[in-house]
Amino acid sequence: MSGPDINRPKPGSNAIGSFTIGVSPIGPIPTFDFYSTVVSQYANSEIMIGLIDLIFQNVDQTVNFDEFFDDIWNVLTAQGYGLDIWGKIVNVSRTLSVPGNQTFFGFEEAQPGSQPFNRAPFFSGEQLSDNFVLTDSAYLTLILAKALFNITDGSIRAINQILLSLFKGRGNCWVIDNRDMTMTYNFTFALTPIELAIVEQSGALPRPSGVASNVVTVQ
Repeated sequence: MSGPDINRPKPGSNAIGSFTIGVSPIGPIPTFDFYSTVVSQYANSEIMIGLIDLIFQNVDQTVNFDEFFDDIWNVLTAQGYGLDIWGKIVNVSRTLSVPGNQTFFGFEEAQPGSQPFNRAPFFSGEQLSDNFVLTDSAYLTLILAKALFNITDGSIRAINQILLSLFKGRGNCWVIDNRDMTMTYNFTFALTPIELAIVEQSGALPRPSGVASNVVTVQ
């Protein structure tokens, strides 16, 4: 019996619809060949195989699982909402408070932060937010550093490893135990306001209970 020339898979083939299952950025995905489940007496029924093929294309979740793994499950490739989930898991926020340096017009008694005429605008009465939302790349680095902190033994060596991970390629940075219930984070390079907020607010850098910490950096 002749019929429409449909593109049905052959035994051993993994070509389904418009994509090839088993090919993914995460590596091989277990292949499900629906053709192998068809009873032999219907193996040559083009209409039957065609219907099953169309149904399979609509219910197959291979692409969705692939995207879920890449965008959410795999922390190294996650982005957006996926990174927000990882942030909740390791308990570190994407939003940090970065003190702004915005100034307004004011008189001498309004110090600090006031400027004379033609140097700063009038205060509008609206309190501006100092919150800063980290980009995906910066947030990923912070998440990995916090994950390392969650399993660290709190030693100088472990803390230095976290510092090197956070500020890779920036220069030398290390922590010193001052042996007086204080510790000092030293940086041989200038920290941006965002980086300083990460050091002081994010909680990614260990600090034993009852121990005070301070930051020393070049200006």
